[in-house]
Amino acid sequence: MVLQFLRGASQKDVPEEKASATGPVIAFHGAGRPAWSARDVSSLTRSGFLANPVGFRCVKMIAEAAAAVPLVLQNAEKRYDTHPMLALLAQPNPLQSRADLMESFFGQFLLSGDGYLEAAGVRSVGGPEELYVLRSDRMKVVPGTDGWPIAYEYSVGARKVRFDMQGDLAPICHVRSFHPQDDHYGLSPIQAAATSLDVHNAACRWSKALLDNAARPSGAIVYKGVDGQGTLQSDQYNRLVDEIEANHQGARNAGRPMLLEGGLDWKPMGFSPSDMEFQKTKESAAREVALAFGVPPMLLGLPGDATYANYAEANRAFYRLTVLPLVEKLAAALTGWLPDHFDEQLTLTADLDGIPALAIEREAQWRRVAQADFLSDREKRRLLGLPTEMDE
Repeated sequence: MVLQFLRGASQKDVPEEKASATGPVIAFHGAGRPAWSARDVSSLTRSGFLANPVGFRCVKMIAEAAAAVPLVLQNAEKRYDTHPMLALLAQPNPLQSRADLMESFFGQFLLSGDGYLEAAGVRSVGGPEELYVLRSDRMKVVPGTDGWPIAYEYSVGARKVRFDMQGDLAPICHVRSFHPQDDHYGLSPIQAAATSLDVHNAACRWSKALLDNAARPSGAIVYKGVDGQGTLQSDQYNRLVDEIEANHQGARNAGRPMLLEGGLDWKPMGFSPSDMEFQKTKESAAREVALAFGVPPMLLGLPGDATYANYAEANRAFYRLTVLPLVEKLAAALTGWLPDHFDEQLTLTADLDGIPALAIEREAQWRRVAQADFLSDREKRRLLGLPTEMDE
């Protein structure tokens, strides 16, 4: 479509007036100050998980892997195959299985730095009837005069539920990550990676805008007017912008020639070196996000990562350095909270022998311990994480 402008604009006598040397140039792009996303839990979840593939995949990988790690229940003398506490963990509530509950918990923990479990009801045989994961962004710590939490307040809209923590049995298990500047809430990986997430999201939007503009760099339309001088009227300028957006942007308009009249001239602008490096910037930001979460970039398919020799080595490092510390943190918290409801001395630990990624390491450890003739059977069992007494 031919751009139609008021032909008389170039024919009118232009009065002499002072004007900027750059006035005839109309640029359709510009730079501004960086706009960072908000750092509250809800905003970070939207920008770093719901709207970012790297953050989404990191959280999903860690949460699913951690939820799949089997837990063993034991005391100093035996390991339990059946127990009301194991039954509760296997079916924590009518809506969730063990894997669903654990994945939800670890997901909340990774996104906010805090995880909350609620013990609801009391069984006739002892222990809570159900376990639920509570959303971290809705929970508020109520500290006492000594600074320690005396209650937790859960808010949904205008409704609030208060959980008193001063009774004999605590209804809430709060697991938080280390935060050097907060006494009550943890620091999430997504907070540490927030700047890199903003860069990655901005690079994605830049790519999308480039495609919408037929994958061509921005340019400038120069209006020369009479004797090389002149300015467009407001209605002319608005019409020019509207017609370019309607007829010369987007995939369906790719390659369509532009015919300019009335003293208009198109000056294409090439990519600057910084524009050409945007893809590398995007990949670098993705690796930084993976680093913050503790996921080897190789497992995410990110290019340019040669930290590990192969995929299997990267997967073992992922479990050893990221998944297992997270599982052990939850297991330790459950050990200090849940057995009190059953009035027993019990310990929950991760079953390392049930993790396929660590099978080679565990096999080597079993072999070394079995060949250590100077160790007693009790010492060997302790090294392998087993009860010191064998079942009869």
